[in-house]
Amino acid sequence: MIKFRAWDNECKVIREYDELKGLTLDALDASDFKIEQFTGLTDVNGKEIYIGDIVKVWSDMSELTMEPTVNEIVSEDLLGRPGVFLNPAGPHLIDPCLHESWNNQFEVIGNVHENPELLEE
Repeated sequence: MIKFRAWDNECKVIREYDELKGLTLDALDASDFKIEQFTGLTDVNGKEIYIGDIVKVWSDMSELTMEPTVNEIVSEDLLGRPGVFLNPAGPHLIDPCLHESWNNQFEVIGNVHENPELLEE
């Protein structure tokens, strides 16, 4: 399902699609809103994962016992290719693609608008 949410730059809150009903994407002025798409995935707690979310990621199938890394969900990789990728907070060479088989390894811990400090190392 294609869904969106929007960061409201004026009120400094995330607006869910239901709050935006009746508005077209054209009506959402780019200077006032940042549109973010739902990835189609949920985290370990059932929370929907959107572009712009910050997630903890466990790197293997060890039932979340390994130390997680912190990543931002982005809409293109370092080479500019479109998709849904994990942009690591630390120094890494590639942005791994977000993949449905990994969805039990993610936990949404914030978003880039309200919690940018989570990406600082």
